[in-house]
Amino acid sequence: MNRLLPALTVVTLTTLCLFALPGLRLADTPNGDWADYLGGPDRAHYSPLTQITPENVQKLQVAWTYSAPDEGQMQCNSLIVNGILYGVTASVQAFALDAATGRELWRFGDALKAWHSTSRGVAFWQNPAKTDQRILYTLGSNLYALNAQTGKPIPTFGTAGRVDLHAGLGPENGEKFIISNTPGTIAGNLIIMPVRVSEEAGAAPGHVRAFDVQTGKLVWTFRTIPHPAEAGYDTWPKDAYRNPNIGGVNCWAGMAYDARRQIVYVPTGSASFDFYGANRKGANLFANCLLALDARTGKRLWHFQFIHHDIWDRDLPAPPTLLTIRKNGQPIDVVAQTTKTGYVYVFDRVTGKPIFPIRETPVPASDMPGEVAWPTQPLPTLPAPFVRQTLTASQLNSFSIDSDSMRTLFNQVDHRPFAPFNQTSGTLLFPGCDGGAEWGGAAADPNGTLYVNANEMAWIFKLRATPKEDELAHLSPGQRVYTVSCQTCHGPERKGNPKSGYPSLVDISTRRNKAYVSQVVSGGKGMMPGFTQLTGEEKQALLSFLFDEEKKEVSAYPRRAKAGAKAPEQPYKITGYNRFVDSQGLPAIAPPWGTLTAIDLNTGQHRWQVPLGDVTSVSAKNGGTPTGTENYGGPAVTASGLLFIAATKDEQFRAFDTKTGRVLWQATLPAAGYATPSVYQAGGKQYVVIACGGGKLGTRRGNQYVAFTLP
Repeated sequence: MNRLLPALTVVTLTTLCLFALPGLRLADTPNGDWADYLGGPDRAHYSPLTQITPENVQKLQVAWTYSAPDEGQMQCNSLIVNGILYGVTASVQAFALDAATGRELWRFGDALKAWHSTSRGVAFWQNPAKTDQRILYTLGSNLYALNAQTGKPIPTFGTAGRVDLHAGLGPENGEKFIISNTPGTIAGNLIIMPVRVSEEAGAAPGHVRAFDVQTGKLVWTFRTIPHPAEAGYDTWPKDAYRNPNIGGVNCWAGMAYDARRQIVYVPTGSASFDFYGANRKGANLFANCLLALDARTGKRLWHFQFIHHDIWDRDLPAPPTLLTIRKNGQPIDVVAQTTKTGYVYVFDRVTGKPIFPIRETPVPASDMPGEVAWPTQPLPTLPAPFVRQTLTASQLNSFSIDSDSMRTLFNQVDHRPFAPFNQTSGTLLFPGCDGGAEWGGAAADPNGTLYVNANEMAWIFKLRATPKEDELAHLSPGQRVYTVSCQTCHGPERKGNPKSGYPSLVDISTRRNKAYVSQVVSGGKGMMPGFTQLTGEEKQALLSFLFDEEKKEVSAYPRRAKAGAKAPEQPYKITGYNRFVDSQGLPAIAPPWGTLTAIDLNTGQHRWQVPLGDVTSVSAKNGGTPTGTENYGGPAVTASGLLFIAATKDEQFRAFDTKTGRVLWQATLPAAGYATPSVYQAGGKQYVVIACGGGKLGTRRGNQYVAFTLP
């Protein structure tokens, strides 16, 4: 019988070493640097700089721009160390700039081979003597160590400067899709790597692994899908770790690190396959967990599971935030985790004890064959959620030209919170697959306030049985591969779903050559995973189908073509990722569609909440009240009381007053800044820089990094 492990394993201070490992930490760098992802190992997005203030922020002007040699989504949070800015282009080429002028110093990567994923940046490490400075970043399935001064691979790291991220996963996983969108976490002489894997049958396991920064050797592994005699093993079916159709449980969003205590805090994702879990009955530890691990050894100190037996893709979307709050007059070091569901969970950093009570809440059962949804889910009593948790017909978008049809559809689907997906009416997921909170992460200031930007977008899902082999037999080889592997996102007629971000593949030959498409199929692109499980013959058949090179007569193919897709091992799949929008692409629910919230974690109370972004064509009909928009990327906070954030679909860059939530300044960017800004000082001046790649939510594509400063 499966049982749920106690959520907490209390750790005494005697088990922790209070001396930091050798190597660079943020405290060793000048106050004007932004030397770590999201501002520091605490992932607080915080800068102590005060030159730009609420009183003079309106004077900000463009200091410099850097035009990359490519264009498209750039989710990078730049690092700035000793006057040098390190970033990544849309095609995942790493580069270094003079942080005061934007002049390029070096660039690494081949644009023809490097474009197939998005990247949120790089990691920086140096030895105590500062004679060895390295940039560590991933390109495809490889982790590279580059000389920070020259951009050239360091030959003594791994093999010719790189390490394969398949290391330590076993030969059975050696060819499976694995990349890393998020920078690794530096813990002394180790880099602990987040990874992204497939979310369907055949996914690689998402084990957490630490590599030696200097040699590239694998130092430790924490298995997120437990083996026999390991904690959590009995929350899965027997020998689940051996099941080729069970994988995932990966940390893709990044981690936070307490250098004094040498604890790394690891948020994990859901188990594969998504949305249907009959083959993995149980709570499924350590999926959807916050893990506190000893950074030196990978030993688990404590954990908390946010979603039991996830069948909604409710993976943890961002690194946790480390900060200090005051409770009953006493300071407490805490770790705060934002979620797609719109809740913030706050824990004592050492013991894992919740700061505010968390209650197991009954949720609906599933009617899917074989599925056993977990009967309860843990919800915190405080802080209150930062997005709406329920919707009624009265909360739909009254400004939509399709309001009547949207209401009819809403009344047809199951819109109960935590309603499992079904094959009949469909299920409304709110907040949607992208949150609530998303990968941009939350900012925090020293007074214990957390600043969270969020999406308020509903999605509609429905499950359907995956076609059986005899149902595929009449299709051409390429059609069979497409039907099994591609149809969920791009549709049966290859028309895609542009409103939800899935492009049409009709007439792809007029826009892309076959080599480009072949690389996307193998390596993925953006949020599309690579289909490494396809054989060479299957891949060629798919390309022939997409480029309309197959024979048109179905009778020309045998009933069991050799190049067809294998019999499906995933009994049910979703019919697509469908945002609940009207015919114009506007959300079907009433505004706000994006928000920014300040939460006092000392008390658990919201200080303020405001819309983030605006669709002016709608707000003009509503007295000018901003609508908010979907947003991707996070905020940065300064000691002077400013919060900088781009992230929005309306291509604006804004500065908010952290005390009131009032917009004090905004500027139009050359393309939407779907990234988290960095705040730094160079040559005695304070700057804020944002990557402007656009290319998401139907916005124009861009290629610029833009830095602002005072005149």
